[in-house]
Amino acid sequence: MFQTSIELLKFHWMAYTIYALLIISVIAWFGYNLGRKEKARSWVRIPFYGYIAFLVAGGVGHHIFTYNAIPWVAEDIMRHDIKADREYDISIERHKWKLPEEQMVANMGEKVRFNVRSRDLTYGFGLFRKDGTMVMQMQVVPKHDNDILWTFHECGTFDLTSTEYAGPRQYEKHTGEDLMLVKDALVVHCNDKFASK
Repeated sequence: MFQTSIELLKFHWMAYTIYALLIISVIAWFGYNLGRKEKARSWVRIPFYGYIAFLVAGGVGHHIFTYNAIPWVAEDIMRHDIKADREYDISIERHKWKLPEEQMVANMGEKVRFNVRSRDLTYGFGLFRKDGTMVMQMQVVPKHDNDILWTFHECGTFDLTSTEYAGPRQYEKHTGEDLMLVKDALVVHCNDKFASK
């Protein structure tokens, strides 16, 4: 249903806006009845509690029916059965990324496993589009194997940076560049087989 985090975000923005307006209507209804001198009749309470039940069922149902529509959930649950098309081993130490290549490469539709190891602090491994929106991220715990399997449903060039606070040094500039930002760290080439999806 959703291929990228941008599509998912647009859907959730719309769904949560509608849901928030419905909840605000309940608060308005409740506030209106608080100011009235006469007590609400019992038949009025039945639709009110029915409306509350509808909101609860709608909120819970939204998450139950959309969790499987998120493309990376099934991949994460079944990851032990999935073979990656490409793997990249990355390490980080003293706020500096060590990439296997100057620029990692993948094709749209490929499953890529990123194995990331921190040698000192907790960092985040995050890939970002050029407009600053996040494609994916994971926490990188020191001295443990951290990996994420990702299928790229969009082509482009992505930047790498830490998504976890790792001390004030994280924001130092080095020769005019952010110390932890690696521009154009990954290029995903368009593939005609997946471009039509």
